[in-house]
Amino acid sequence: MIVKKFMKHFYLRIIRRVLIIPIITSLVVGLDYNTLLNLDEWNIIQDEPVKVDWIEHDGYPISRAIKILNYDIGSIANIIKDIEKYPFIFKRVTESKKLDSNIVHIKLDMPFPFASRDYVIQYNTIKEHEHWAFSFKAIHHPDGVLEPGVVRLSRAKGLWRLESVSDYKTLVTYVWNGELLGNFPKYGLTRAWKTQGTEVFNWLNEALYP
Repeated sequence: MIVKKFMKHFYLRIIRRVLIIPIITSLVVGLDYNTLLNLDEWNIIQDEPVKVDWIEHDGYPISRAIKILNYDIGSIANIIKDIEKYPFIFKRVTESKKLDSNIVHIKLDMPFPFASRDYVIQYNTIKEHEHWAFSFKAIHHPDGVLEPGVVRLSRAKGLWRLESVSDYKTLVTYVWNGELLGNFPKYGLTRAWKTQGTEVFNWLNEALYP
C-alpha cells in the first residue's frame, strides 16, 4: 500500500512536470507524451512486480511499464543510451547496429513459432534537471536491410523517461507501441506486453547490479 501511494505521488509529479519537456520529444517520438500522461483510461495488466498497462491511442496500442529502481538516474541513463550494447543487456535483442549518429537497426528474437522482428529507429536524448528522457521512432534508412522471414515493426516508437526520486532511487517509465504485426495473434498481445514490460525491467536491474 505504501509503495502504491509512493508511486502515485511521483506519477502525479511527472504529469505536472512533463509540460517542461521540449517539444522535440513529440517530434522525434511521434507520440504526444503529454497527452498520454493525462489519459486516465489505461487498462491495467499487472501491478507487481512491474506495473504494466496499455491504452488504444491514434489507432494502435500503447503499452507502458513503470517501476522504481534503487539506482541513481545517471547509472540507468548510461545503460539505456548505450544502444550498441543492448544485446548484452536485453536478451531478446540479437543485434543492435548503428547506421548513423542517432539511427540504429535493432533485431529481436521472438519465441517459437513466431518470426523475428526488427526496426530501424531514430532516437534522441533529453536531460532536464531531475528527469531524463530517451525517445525513439521508426524511420526508413537505406542500410536498414530487412532480412527474409523477419517482420519489420514499421511504426515502432516509444520513450524511456527517468525521474530522480532520491540520490539512489529513480522512477523509470517505459512506453512503446505494442504492435507485433505478422502472424502474432491479437488475443496474445496483453500477455506479450506483460512479459516484455517485466523482462525489460528485470534485465535492466540485472545490468545495474554491481
